[in-house]
Amino acid sequence: MDTESEPYVRLATLRQLHQVMADMNTARSLADTVQTVANGVVTGLNYELAAVNLVRPDGDLVVAAFAGNADAEAMITGRVGSRAAWDRRLGMGERWGSLIFIPHNEGWVLDEDDVPQWYTDGPEPRFEDEWHPADRLLAPLYANGGLPGELIGVLSVDRPRNGRLPGAWGREALQMYAFQAAIAISNARLRANMQRALVRLEREQQALRASEESFRQAFEYAPSGMAIAEMGGDQHGRILRTNDALCRLLGRPAAAMRRYSFSDLVHPEDIGTLLRTSAEGGRAELRLARRDGTYLWVSLRNSVVADAADGPRFLLTHVEDIEERKRRELQLAHRASHDALTGLPNAAELRSRLSSRLCRRPQGSASSRAAAGESVDAAYGGPGVQDFDQAEALAERAARAAERFETPAGEPVVGYDHVHVVAPEGGRDDGTKGLAVLFCDLDGFKSINDRFGHHTGDAVLIEVARRLTSGVRDGDTVARLGGDEFVVLADGLGSADAQDLAVRLRNAIIPPIRVDGRGVRVGASFGIGWARCGMTAEEVLKSADQLMYVEKRARAKQQRRAG
Repeated sequence: MDTESEPYVRLATLRQLHQVMADMNTARSLADTVQTVANGVVTGLNYELAAVNLVRPDGDLVVAAFAGNADAEAMITGRVGSRAAWDRRLGMGERWGSLIFIPHNEGWVLDEDDVPQWYTDGPEPRFEDEWHPADRLLAPLYANGGLPGELIGVLSVDRPRNGRLPGAWGREALQMYAFQAAIAISNARLRANMQRALVRLEREQQALRASEESFRQAFEYAPSGMAIAEMGGDQHGRILRTNDALCRLLGRPAAAMRRYSFSDLVHPEDIGTLLRTSAEGGRAELRLARRDGTYLWVSLRNSVVADAADGPRFLLTHVEDIEERKRRELQLAHRASHDALTGLPNAAELRSRLSSRLCRRPQGSASSRAAAGESVDAAYGGPGVQDFDQAEALAERAARAAERFETPAGEPVVGYDHVHVVAPEGGRDDGTKGLAVLFCDLDGFKSINDRFGHHTGDAVLIEVARRLTSGVRDGDTVARLGGDEFVVLADGLGSADAQDLAVRLRNAIIPPIRVDGRGVRVGASFGIGWARCGMTAEEVLKSADQLMYVEKRARAKQQRRAG
């Protein structure tokens, strides 16, 4: 390999070249591989200096390894040359197969570019085939060794040991070496990338395991209830997993909880609330069934959890016990709508219940009937209808529709569920069933308050409230309007029924009431009014109040006072 004219290559040289190529492919890392490539040029191909320049991700080339001169290695290793400057070098000079030779008389233009380079000293060549100190010989390295391919680096060599330009065998040897070096570097980069990927995957798996363990502990040991349920499919909503807090909250073991979905446990009145609660970020307050059959107020908060990148999604539900808060809220609401002394609905609640039954369109009003008659005339081409019975029936039907769904301008529209409130005419028992409003005023109560004090008066009011409540049906309302005045709302009564109810309630109040060992008696005057659509709650109560005073004045004083 020392001279081009050698007819045979020495066996020792081939063994040496084989060894350096074997070393390239057994290096353990990319750094070791490129350094072995540079060392192999010096030890196997008999060049004094060699450098391996690798392409970086940004396209520029960095000096990754250097061999042959420690000072030059320290000076240029790690330095970077731009891709443009390297492309310029690879595009000039002479082509020796895949090699690029840039003679000194052409390469002087490269002295000032940004490619890291070293300068060697030596005498000017005396013969044409001698190596000049400014000559440059480059071996491009392509991915997988082949052409054309992705440039992965450039192998630079300098100063053959025999001082002559390489001949045919030397050029071929360097080309073969560069080909194998490119394969070795590509494989080393692939191994490095795989190792980095494996390390990254292992770290991600460790992070995932740590995250799963953190989630498991947070889930299992959370102070409030948590559940994981299926999302989508036939088993949507089925509970897959619960923590101890939720099991204790509902008094059910974890194995039993897996047989249910939340729709199986929710209170029937709250099923609509549950169905309206969105899966992602949905919140709801509802009641869940405990094992003992009681219901517990809870707050549900949903979130969606993905099992993997494209895996199934699950519903994570946070369940918080709000029973105590709900109890306080209900107590506050009850206090706002009920009398503190007797526990009966107060005046505001009474007016609310009464108003909910009334609309502003009176039953059977002249305007609705006239409008209905006009619509019938228009439908049949005018008033000259031959079939009078049919026209009357149509008019009556139209009037009923108008009474149900029409309201004066500015008033709320009556819904389809509204039923008009009617009343007996003139107090006669004509078979009409309506909403009776019994206004009750206690007789003799003031004297009891004056003689025995407010403590006794309060006890009397509490007992009267109990007796009134005991004397009405479950759906009726007994309210305390204020002072010694009470109001009873009883729906579905005729005139005689209302009179009988007033008598029964008066008779229930008259018996003595024992307070602190003393018996006291009060009487009661009742005025029976009737609620009708077209009236306000105030008008209904005022009417019943006036009728009560009429009834009170009509009875003798000794009959009114019972205590």
